[in-house]
Amino acid sequence: MNKPKSFKPKKFKDPHAAYDYICAIYDAHVEYLCQSFVEFSAGNTSSQKISACYPYIKIDTQEVTRPDTRLSYGFVAKPGGYSTTVTRPGDIFDYYLKEQIRLLILNHDCAVEVGVSDHPIPIHYALGDDFHLEGDLDNDKIQMLHASFDMPDLNDLDDEIANNTYVVEEGEDAPLSLFSAPRTDLSIMRLRHYTGTSARHFQNYIIFTNYQFYIDEFIRLCRDTMTATEDPHLKSERSEYSSFVEPGNKVIVNNNLDGNSEKDEQGIAVPRLPQMPAYHLKRKDGNGITMINIGVGPSNAKTITDHVAVLRPHAWLMLGHCAGLRNSQSLGDYVLAHGYLREDHILDTDLPPSIPIPALSEIQVALESAVGEVSGLKGYDLKKVMRTGTVATIDDRNWELRPTIRQNLRLSQSRAIALEMESGTIAANGFRFRVPYGTLLCVSDKPLHGQPKLPGMADSFYRGRVDQHLKIGLHTMALLRDIGPAKLHSRKLRSFSEVAFQ
Repeated sequence: MNKPKSFKPKKFKDPHAAYDYICAIYDAHVEYLCQSFVEFSAGNTSSQKISACYPYIKIDTQEVTRPDTRLSYGFVAKPGGYSTTVTRPGDIFDYYLKEQIRLLILNHDCAVEVGVSDHPIPIHYALGDDFHLEGDLDNDKIQMLHASFDMPDLNDLDDEIANNTYVVEEGEDAPLSLFSAPRTDLSIMRLRHYTGTSARHFQNYIIFTNYQFYIDEFIRLCRDTMTATEDPHLKSERSEYSSFVEPGNKVIVNNNLDGNSEKDEQGIAVPRLPQMPAYHLKRKDGNGITMINIGVGPSNAKTITDHVAVLRPHAWLMLGHCAGLRNSQSLGDYVLAHGYLREDHILDTDLPPSIPIPALSEIQVALESAVGEVSGLKGYDLKKVMRTGTVATIDDRNWELRPTIRQNLRLSQSRAIALEMESGTIAANGFRFRVPYGTLLCVSDKPLHGQPKLPGMADSFYRGRVDQHLKIGLHTMALLRDIGPAKLHSRKLRSFSEVAFQ
């Protein structure tokens, strides 16, 4: 194979036809690279670099009629050319690409153009996230790889568009999406590394936690959901989901689905859990729930959300524990964050702490409703177990050892009601990447009031609250799914000059 199959640019007013052409381009170029790599591995080297490129999507508007002002995405703000490169159209971004293209055509009544870009696909990304070059090539061939194929380029991997610092050069198209194809591919590879599961399994509703207790309960609930039952009502509830995926891409299919042709897959056995293991309760439409144990600290929180963001989820939530800062709080009470004192500094370069992170009403209402429905408390009685306010996020787990006078002043001035290490970063990255976000924490200790976290007390607390807290998170996601992405992706998250894609 001397070069990949040729594709001319084409214009479409049918989103499905445009999507099919994107898939044809991508599949042909990846197939060419993979076949070339097989030949390279066999010793058949070429004197010329072997290259294949990503597909692009472009829209060129001569005039822009103001669309429905309630919309937060799906349109461009002013006349001109807009484009983006795309990757993994078939197994990850099928629903997403069809919807974004549909909205562009609908809102501007003009064709979108699809063709082959001049951005090469690095060989690592073409081979997929289950392929490891080091295990399949000797040292000599690894050294030759750079001369034979395109490698990942750091110049393609920044977040200037998301950070509102990207400057469009004269004669250049403005961006259609927050992430280029190479940036997306990098995150897809990183997700496989950090979570132990392929990005194709991730769902549109994400729950982050920093405690394995929550994951253990989620696994139990999901395995129960996959188990066949003769109870008609229970079977109907369980049939909402199609499968459950654990690290190593182990797939358990739902035995309650009539005529389900899928089969369990053992996946790849993992000798140990990955750094941030992910578990996926899947729906056919991708609107299931993914839960990730992100571990402790704001650095982990940034790392995972940097990469999950490229999948364009409809919402992500933090369910975790916190230190209650008010004497009126009790262990096991809930904290619904409506503001964040960001003292972790992990995002200061990308999103300065002076920029406020607003509460999103759709998320807040859903979380409060879920707490009420699961706990059985309503109205004023809900205040017995839940308090709404500012959450302080820090980067020092042993914050209690700092001088009290210096520390308590800042916490008091901010009106903080709780303190922890991850949720401020998760909310801030949700704001930065235009992903709807929310936080519901559970008070596990009160260090300022003589109740530091101790082993016996912690065990008792965990047993009493994990089940209810997780059920609240899962019910919240069901409520958000009913709202739908068009209302969830708030205009609060969009900047002055925004990309068209969600």
